[in-house]
Amino acid sequence: MSKEKKVAAPKKSSVTRLTRSSKIVKTIIHAIQEKKGENIISLDLRKIPEAVADFFIICEANNNTLLKAIADFVEKEVKDKCAEIPYKHEGKIAQQWILIDYINVVVHIMMPEPRKFYQLEEMWSDAPMMEHKD
Repeated sequence: MSKEKKVAAPKKSSVTRLTRSSKIVKTIIHAIQEKKGENIISLDLRKIPEAVADFFIICEANNNTLLKAIADFVEKEVKDKCAEIPYKHEGKIAQQWILIDYINVVVHIMMPEPRKFYQLEEMWSDAPMMEHKD
């Protein structure tokens, strides 16, 4: 008789658990602030089992040039200061919503209209939210 092996779904590593004071989180928020991103918030998803990351960082840009500039600067600063490159990024072509995925932290840089439409803050309303002002 062969025994069936149960394979557990991959989980976020507890060793790499982040906090809002983690270097990568601070670096991302500072980079967004430096490039004048607006309405910056972070959502702490660590206590939500179905969440794909520990944190979402969400901000707005008022035009396509600024949207791309914020995304590029976030990637540069995280690479320079944290020695990390994104697992993936999406949206640089359409330039309405750029997503940068660092596995445990996902950055959403959005134009105002898609942000209002998708309402990520509402979708993840169980997560503690923090606003980040200059």
